[in-house]
Amino acid sequence: MLIAGLTGGMACGKSFVARAFADLGCHVIEADELGHQVMKRGGAAYRGVVEAFGEGILDAEAEIDRRLLAARVFQSPKDLARLNAAVHPAVYEAARQRMEEIEAEEPDAVVIYVAAILIESGHYREVDKIIVVACPREKQIERALERPGATLPAVLARLDNQMPVEQKRSYADYLIDTGGTKEETVRQTEEVYRDLRRLTA
Repeated sequence: MLIAGLTGGMACGKSFVARAFADLGCHVIEADELGHQVMKRGGAAYRGVVEAFGEGILDAEAEIDRRLLAARVFQSPKDLARLNAAVHPAVYEAARQRMEEIEAEEPDAVVIYVAAILIESGHYREVDKIIVVACPREKQIERALERPGATLPAVLARLDNQMPVEQKRSYADYLIDTGGTKEETVRQTEEVYRDLRRLTA
């Protein structure tokens, strides 16, 4: 089995590229989806997040209000680091368990682990290859503003609290430029897939 970490900045097109890999037959594990699970009441990270940020982040059902939490942490690098420290170990443990299940079923599988903070968390050391998805900052802002409820100050604050894409590029085994057409992005993804598949042969 080969595990490739897929990362990049906000609104760079990670999800689009991940879907393209899935269409090619890869197993895709989304850290963001696992993050939702581990922060639910009773989840592995729920108590740690509530202890770190207080019950003011809870909704009427005592679930963590992710939008409220995001608005807080993306204004503060310190709070963002606290959130990542509380959540990411549980996320990676859930991902690791899923990887083990996949390997048992399909020993020559190609697994794509999609994680926005793959590098920042240090888990890039635990994957076989690193794929960085990148596009110009102007394109990131344009795409991010298309999301429901997005505002320019919130988007800029979030971008400014992320590792610069230029820095992430230095970790990349593969770089997929999503600044062009969808067809160009898919073509690049197919090229990377062929090389990953070659490595599993």
